Amino acid sequence: MTTIDPTVAKVLDKNRSQDEDEDEDTLLEELESDTAALDAFREKRVQQLHNELHRARLMQSLSHGAYTPATNEREVLTHTTASKFSVVHFFHKDFNRCKIMDSHLEVLARKHFDTKFTSIDVEKAPFLVERLKVRVLPCVIAFVDGKSVDRIEGFAELGNTDGFSTKMLELRLLACGVLVREKVDED
Repeated sequence: MTTIDPTVAKVLDKNRSQDEDEDEDTLLEELESDTAALDAFREKRVQQLHNELHRARLMQSLSHGAYTPATNEREVLTHTTASKFSVVHFFHKDFNRCKIMDSHLEVLARKHFDTKFTSIDVEKAPFLVERLKVRVLPCVIAFVDGKSVDRIEGFAELGNTDGFSTKMLELRLLACGVLVREKVDED
């Protein structure tokens, strides 16, 4: 059951005999004259915007909004534990498909500010490669709260073609919960 705003209910109760156009005009006048409610709403919205700006600055300081290459395993561990959502691409510099995956992840990193995107060369991460059982490249592992929740190995789940769309990759990462909402238009 939905509830009606008290101000709207008061106007409707007071003006039951008037026609609809007059009801709407009266309601709008009443709502516009209720400056206390408008001021409270405005103050609440300003506080929300302030909090969002603070959060955005914090995310920016953690390199969110950019596709960041890690130079060692410690950086990867820091990225996955410091951010609620993170995506790590394990690649080899000589593999063409890894370069294709990089290009798609760069686009997603710029659009999905809530998720930290990073990459690491498998030659620089032997411990993580062994620990996370990375066997097929490219390998993209999704982390939520520092825990691995999903992985994409190769392109099999992305249509098994080099020409898959960034949108397809985004939908795949949305499904595992590492992205907050859809932001990429069709390629």
